[in-house]
Amino acid sequence: MKNIHFLIGLILTVLIAGCQEARMKVVSLKVEMQENPEGVEVTNPRFSWQITSAIPDLVQQSYRIQAARSEDDLNKEENLVWDSGTIESDLSVLIPYEGEKLLSRYAYFWRVKVTTNHGETGWSDVNNWSMGILNKTEWKAKWIGEDRLSNPGETAEGSTRLAARYLRKFFTAGKKARRAMLYVSGLGSYEAYLNGKRVSEDVFAPTVSWYPERVYYNVYDITSLMKKNENLLAVKLGNGRYFGMRQSDTQVFGLPRLLAQLEIEYSDGTSELIVSDESWKITSKGPIIANNEFDGEEYDARLEMSQWNKAGFDDSNWEAVDIMGDPGGKLTAQPNPNIRVMEEISPIGMIELHDGRFILDMGQNMVGWLKITKLYGKKDQPITFRFAELLNPDSTLYLANIRSAKVADKYIPGENGSFSWEPSFVYHGFRFVEITGLEERPDLSSFSGKVIYDRMETTGDFKTSNEIINQTFKNAYWGIRGNYRGMPTDCPQRDERQGWLGDRATGCFGEAFIFDNALLYGKWVQDIEDSQSPEGSVSVVSPRYWTIYNDDVTWPAAWFYAVKMLYYHYGNSEPIKKHYPSMKRYLERIQEVSMQDCILTKDTYGDWCMPPERQDLIHSADPARKTAGPVLSTTMYYSLLNLMTEFAEITGHRDDIPAYEELAANIRNAYNAAYFNTDSARYDNNTVTANILSLQLGLAPEGYEKRLFENIVRKTELDFDSHVSTGVLGIQHLMRGLTQHGNVDLAYKIATNTSYPSWGYMIEKGATTIWELWNGDTADPAMNSGNHVMLLGDLLIWYYEDLAGIKNYPGSVAYKKLLMEPKFPEGHSHVKASYRSVYGEIKSEWLKEGSSFSWEITIPANTSAIVRLPQEIIIIQPEGNGIRKVNETDSGLVIELGSGAYRLSNI
Repeated sequence: MKNIHFLIGLILTVLIAGCQEARMKVVSLKVEMQENPEGVEVTNPRFSWQITSAIPDLVQQSYRIQAARSEDDLNKEENLVWDSGTIESDLSVLIPYEGEKLLSRYAYFWRVKVTTNHGETGWSDVNNWSMGILNKTEWKAKWIGEDRLSNPGETAEGSTRLAARYLRKFFTAGKKARRAMLYVSGLGSYEAYLNGKRVSEDVFAPTVSWYPERVYYNVYDITSLMKKNENLLAVKLGNGRYFGMRQSDTQVFGLPRLLAQLEIEYSDGTSELIVSDESWKITSKGPIIANNEFDGEEYDARLEMSQWNKAGFDDSNWEAVDIMGDPGGKLTAQPNPNIRVMEEISPIGMIELHDGRFILDMGQNMVGWLKITKLYGKKDQPITFRFAELLNPDSTLYLANIRSAKVADKYIPGENGSFSWEPSFVYHGFRFVEITGLEERPDLSSFSGKVIYDRMETTGDFKTSNEIINQTFKNAYWGIRGNYRGMPTDCPQRDERQGWLGDRATGCFGEAFIFDNALLYGKWVQDIEDSQSPEGSVSVVSPRYWTIYNDDVTWPAAWFYAVKMLYYHYGNSEPIKKHYPSMKRYLERIQEVSMQDCILTKDTYGDWCMPPERQDLIHSADPARKTAGPVLSTTMYYSLLNLMTEFAEITGHRDDIPAYEELAANIRNAYNAAYFNTDSARYDNNTVTANILSLQLGLAPEGYEKRLFENIVRKTELDFDSHVSTGVLGIQHLMRGLTQHGNVDLAYKIATNTSYPSWGYMIEKGATTIWELWNGDTADPAMNSGNHVMLLGDLLIWYYEDLAGIKNYPGSVAYKKLLMEPKFPEGHSHVKASYRSVYGEIKSEWLKEGSSFSWEITIPANTSAIVRLPQEIIIIQPEGNGIRKVNETDSGLVIELGSGAYRLSNI
């Protein structure tokens, strides 16, 4: 692409409107990054909005926010709790509330209008939020449940087994409800109903937590479900992570329990409180006779209680509830949305085995459950559904990688004939389902797959001219969301499913391009702090259902990287401020127990899952392939000190900066003295991981960077035939490192390989998600999950930042100012990417065909971009229309653009 002559043109779709104001609109209003949230516990919530307009180079100059306790008062501008007045600022993300003190449990309404360089908008639509229960004394409800094991086979030992609990409370309203708010927490998981209708589509609520430290509750507006006279509040309780799946290697905190408080405001101004207390009724004799996330759900339709969640049901044989103990953790309004059914897919095929079993193929490795729309069963004859990601060569389920999980749901028909069913309190990671107990072949139309993950917006799309990259992106999309379960987990299918930190250090940055994961990660970094030991150690599984304090660096580093991601992608500095003291305590702990002469000596997992020399191995036995633990820990600790220097500036702890900088300098000197060979410009035993971490994290001695990088390239090309040779740690920096230092073609080769080890190899072997191992098809099944995301490393970041050219400009956050500088690997002709940032949607699509080149860009309102193209270019420069400045430099063309849609082309 040398010596291409570009014509810069501007494509604008101008809305037809009678006035300038009509061409600008404030949209996507959010409080604490949610639209119309219920139960906000932050006493100074933050407001965000976007501006939509076809007007180019649109910049907000000021804003005005108003809030009131009623929509009517807000529209009349009466009794306002806050009127910010006109604030001169171009910020429109996370603006803190500065009005009257917000009252516990109250509802509030707000709107915003802005002034731009092209005029003033009208007021936005009115949005709302409500406050949670801010004072502990306002909780009048008691924890209730059934405080015993009362059914055959139930146990809290080993593989736990327990039936679901069903609870009811009848009450009479007598008047019309103006507002009815339900504050509820059911441990482990609950489904709540009012008058037979679900109060929400949430599943597995509330979100998981380290229960001794924190217990979350949810808030729902259920006014529309209230009846004037007889009402029935009902809750179904499952075991979840509270009555855990395995005693000893996970956690069993206690038996399920419920806390519920329904606050009713009547139209006549009076109010009433319905709370969980001794007056409730309970039974565990219902149809869900067992539910365990590892093992499955068993449903006995012979025990169905028709209309149990409605007022007319006869509960005379139910028992009075037991008052249960407080779980111990701080009762906290849940800050992130719960899990939802986010998609429903249909199976693509079915295999009938010779012994009457049927194998259902969903066509995609998914996470959720199987919904039965119509099957024929025989009374008392169980039908079993068993789940797996893979099949054996004989078309039976491959279950070796599931380990001890039973992954089987069971339905016992209560009568002969057709039935429909789906479980309530289990999920599975699967593509294939084995069905036994049927007497005839079912129709594919009898089944669908409910895909679940934390409710969030899909914010990114990515397509290219290379199908390996496209399928890898799709596999990543399915794998990431399949491992969002109130925490980012390692895998969704076997007897693990834990919040391992090491999987997410840089991975969370790539995930944030595809999903609006801000609230999930904001909650998870709190889990990590809640799981921290008093001495400062960080559990590498958080919430610490597996409590593992290694006092090393590589896995806990994800805590620091995640809070940086929340700032970098979303402009949210609060997690940095909130967790700064605890992160500092962790660094001090590591200095005390793991540092010797400025070298970090402890390491537990190494460069986990680097490709071994034989495809039957899980881990390499070749010392030449392994990166020394102190190399890994020291480089990562050095990067954390640099992050803490940045965090100290953000949080106002500037007095801490000199100590961070001094220690970092000492570590760098000690590390290079111990591990860097100045003659060969190599680190230690010259693994790609040792060299790329040292280079990318800033430890390489000045002047040696070029030779060090040449070693990385030579090692990759000659010793590994241009394939991946790194594990979880090295892969976090490999793709960007190769590209930033001038070899995007090698990065592209790695990204598009189809032979082992590569993402393309997984695809060639039929993968529809990302494997745990590069050799997941041949290695020991003790550790070959088909749905992990840790091996993605920085690949998704590379897709967006380097191939598409969508990147924060240095010093910018939340894509307020963009740096758009795509790279063009040899043989790659097309990229089409979009990312919906907090300011609006960013688009980048370039096409190279022969000598022709075109690039279409969309930059959201109230943002700008610096566009760089590396070629020598002759340009025709139009005036205005959002193009602020064009410069030709020694390295290429630099264009400053305001918001708008642009096309750069030599056509």
